[in-house]
Amino acid sequence: MKVVSDRFVPGRRLRVAIVHEWLDTYAGSERVLEQLLRSYPEADVFAVVDFLTGPDREMLRGRKVTTSFIQRLPGARKRFRNYLQLMPIAVEQFDLAGYDLILSSHHAVAKGVITGPDQVHVCYVHSPMRYAWDMQAEYLHQSGMERGLRSLYARWLLHRLRGFDVRSANGVDLFIANSRYIARRIRKAYRRDAEVVAPPVDVQRFQPGHDTRRDYVVVSRMVPYKRVDLVVEAFRGLPDRRLLVIGDGTEREKIAALASGAPNIELLGRLPQDALLRTLQQARAFVFAAEEDFGIAMVEAQACGTPLIVYGRGGAADIIDPDAGPPTGVLFDEQTPEAIRNAVWRFERDEALMTPERCRANALRFSPDAFARGIAEAVARALDEARRNGAPIPATDSQPIFHRHGAL
Repeated sequence: MKVVSDRFVPGRRLRVAIVHEWLDTYAGSERVLEQLLRSYPEADVFAVVDFLTGPDREMLRGRKVTTSFIQRLPGARKRFRNYLQLMPIAVEQFDLAGYDLILSSHHAVAKGVITGPDQVHVCYVHSPMRYAWDMQAEYLHQSGMERGLRSLYARWLLHRLRGFDVRSANGVDLFIANSRYIARRIRKAYRRDAEVVAPPVDVQRFQPGHDTRRDYVVVSRMVPYKRVDLVVEAFRGLPDRRLLVIGDGTEREKIAALASGAPNIELLGRLPQDALLRTLQQARAFVFAAEEDFGIAMVEAQACGTPLIVYGRGGAADIIDPDAGPPTGVLFDEQTPEAIRNAVWRFERDEALMTPERCRANALRFSPDAFARGIAEAVARALDEARRNGAPIPATDSQPIFHRHGAL
């Protein structure tokens, strides 16, 4: 869509473009995109590539996605991430001249789109590029690229991406972070302040059950930074507590080896959504040892009335606030099995205070409706500021459509 000729016609509708990184699966950032599309149903969508298929594609509700030239490059369907070095150029080629409001959903290059002085660019940040900033060393180690020519190329590429990341931050009028932790990372990387709006969680689908709560549960992809190994090691030292491990990934064999010989630990692999829901409803507590940008799985557990035992860095500190009132979980300060075991004992000491009702009430703070209202208020302020500065942005039809979270 490119409309320029009627840009200044009085009474016309606000034109909105939503820029997403890439569409290949339905995960956390796609949940944000889905809710943005519900709030702005007439928005056009842009993405580096679009390979969504089957049920995952239903979130687009029949919308055509404008993609970049990377969509047509050899092998892009399976290996589009190999074209990371071209993605900054790719997003800069999107023609957004006909839009008043650009919403970018960013964790890599989406905020790099080019906008003009009479347009408002609001960027929702899932995280600055972790592998290009403070997690570069960990990324190179996990990828086996600490030495050699591949390492030299990767370091050069990440250096270039950092330059692009900082430069493109100048084109953003308002940053919105998904947690206070990410707001601090934005401040560190871009020297910009950010408002905080937590991502939407389907709290209506995750409801408390009525079964007896018995087992401790960890739900996670089995990749190194998720630190599922620490949880398993901790419960090896708690033989009278049962731990259910849900998920799969590159570290499955390592986790299975750690759990071998421990009859109180059971690996369930990936579960269908209905089975996952039942397991969370029956859980005594949800245990998690990773430093997350936000932590949607934690909120899903809380929505089921399940208390949390989680590492207190990252987004977890937004979900479990020790100063916010009655507790709904326990935070631990170190990523060690000993710290997790101590947190389990503290949880059991105060377990009676962490009622399903309190956990559920805490989760409702992160509903899709709360997300939509937070985004709407932030966008409205950005649009009003642009109008005060003389930008010819229409005032009519500028508010998004709201959907009560119970109807989503």
